[in-house]
Amino acid sequence: MIRSVMVMNTQGKPRLAKFYDFQTVEKQQELIRSVFGVLCSRAENVSNFLDAASIFGPDSSLVYKHYATLYFVLVFDSSENELAMLDLIQVFVETLDKCFKNVCELDIVFNYSKIHTILDEMIFGGQVLETSSTELVKAVEEISRLESASNSITLVPKSVSGWRNR
Repeated sequence: MIRSVMVMNTQGKPRLAKFYDFQTVEKQQELIRSVFGVLCSRAENVSNFLDAASIFGPDSSLVYKHYATLYFVLVFDSSENELAMLDLIQVFVETLDKCFKNVCELDIVFNYSKIHTILDEMIFGGQVLETSSTELVKAVEEISRLESASNSITLVPKSVSGWRNR
């Protein structure tokens, strides 16, 4: 099971944090600080896989990928494959890149809702649902289309007895 997905910049500011097991806000902030402390102290030429038991408790692993000014982090238990989790980060970044045309940190900051939609299409309740960036982009476009269609519907009174769509 995936326990957490985090995206933080190289200064340690969280840009996305989603926890799939309950944590108080204070505990979430503490965990993000601890993860950043470990990541920023690591050399560029070392493994992207870490034992996260000291931060998240027993049976926890962490995998991360550093792209430009952002760290993408997945925390998971032993039921998940480490290489599959690294690939999932790649799929997430590819999907973001397709949705935002060369994604950058500001895209994540200013499109918070869309980022969560993408993540929710990939992972639900800590379980991986979709690993195809093409399918993820299709799903996100369909959700956006449905949202814009529902926002454009206005109801106007037809008569005293009913309503009609305009």
